[in-house]
Parts: sequence; C-alpha cells; structure tokens
Amino acid sequence: MQHNSVLVSDLSAKLNVSSVTIRKDLTELEKEKKLYRNHGKAILINPYITNRDVNEKEKFFVEEKRAIGTCAASLITPKDSILIASGTTVHYFARQIHNPDHLTVITASLQVSEILSQHQDIDIIQLGGLLRHSSLSVVSKYAEMMLANFSCSKLYLGVDGIDLDYGITTTNLMEANLNRTMIQTAQKTIVLADSSKFGRRGFSKICDMEEVDQIITDSHVSPSIIKKIEEMGIELTIAEVN
Repeated sequence: MQHNSVLVSDLSAKLNVSSVTIRKDLTELEKEKKLYRNHGKAILINPYITNRDVNEKEKFFVEEKRAIGTCAASLITPKDSILIASGTTVHYFARQIHNPDHLTVITASLQVSEILSQHQDIDIIQLGGLLRHSSLSVVSKYAEMMLANFSCSKLYLGVDGIDLDYGITTTNLMEANLNRTMIQTAQKTIVLADSSKFGRRGFSKICDMEEVDQIITDSHVSPSIIKKIEEMGIELTIAEVN
C-alpha cells in the first residue's frame, strides 16, 4: 500500500523464504482480491481497464478533472490551433476554456464540440467517422484521413491508463489508432489524466512514454510516480485538489 507494487524477489529476500513460496502466497492473496499478480511482482490495483459509458465515467473524480481542465486551459495561447481527443477529462477541459482570442479546435468528441459551440470566437472542426456510442466520439480511417490536412500546436489527450513502463493506453483499438495520428499532427502532446489512471492499462496501446511531452494530473498522485515521470524528462503539471 505504501509503494503500490512489490517485487517477488524483494519479498523473498526480506522474508527469507523461496520465491516459490512467495508466488504461492501471492496467488492466494489474489484469489481474495487483496492484490493482483503482474510479471514477477504484486500490485495494489487491477491494472486492466474495461470500457465504460462516458456518462458513467463523468461521475468519477469530478474535482480532480475540473482542476486538471483549468490547468490545461491556461496553456492556450491567442489564436491557437489545438487538437482535443475524447474522454471525460477533456470534457472538463473544454468547459474551462473562457474568452479565447480566436481559437481553432479540431476534435473527435461530439460533446467537446457541443460545449465549445457557445463560443463565437472558436472555430470548431468536427472529425467524422464511425461513432463510438460509449464515448460519443468518432473513430476510423475517415477521421485519420482528415487530420492529414492539419497541423496544430498542441494535442490534449485523455487516456484510460498510464503504465510508466508500457506506455499510455485506451480501451478501443480504433481510438488508439486515431490518437496516434493525432500525436503526429500536433507539435506537443499533453496527456490529461487524473491520478487513478496511473498503473493501469487499457486494451490498446497508444504510444510509449517517450512520445508524451507533458502530463497534467491532480495532487493525489503518489510521490514515487512523480519521481519516475521527472526522471523520464516529461514535463509534469500537478493541479491542486482539496
């Protein structure tokens, strides 16, 4: 609970028993839902994420997402051109965009377009393609082909999981493909993720951590994760939450 994960080899050395004994004990603890086994170690939470409806996810970590959205909105510059992917965190980000000095937004999210449509000074380009009902966003090759005609300063990317060894992930294969194309279209990739997303994995990998320029998360993120991100040379912005 202090470190979120522990290696089998470390437990074996600390308790002075064989690794076979440790693995058997961890298997029993996993059956009791007290931890999860993962490649020679035990972790505190289930790393694998299932797809959930966007309206359900909107209800979780509301204050964290609002704080992250406020930090993200402060990075927008006058006459900026940005990409906004899908997800509930980017919805909160869109709601924090106020009085922009002529902003151009390209987005896959129908809800982001709806939120920003109240601003006369925002030009919105809605990507087209196959609608994902669970996320109310578009995916497929049609959306990817549209991006070939654009170049943006920043991509604001919502994700389902951040594993600092594996990379960033989502639960949908076509969304992952679109997100990779978005990364190529933008000069800077900014991941918006509340602290619960760390140590988690979705079904489809978007990219390695090396392709991420900045992460904006909330102040509940653990110090060990902060240290690892900083060691990777990724810019980290922490939004304060009461």
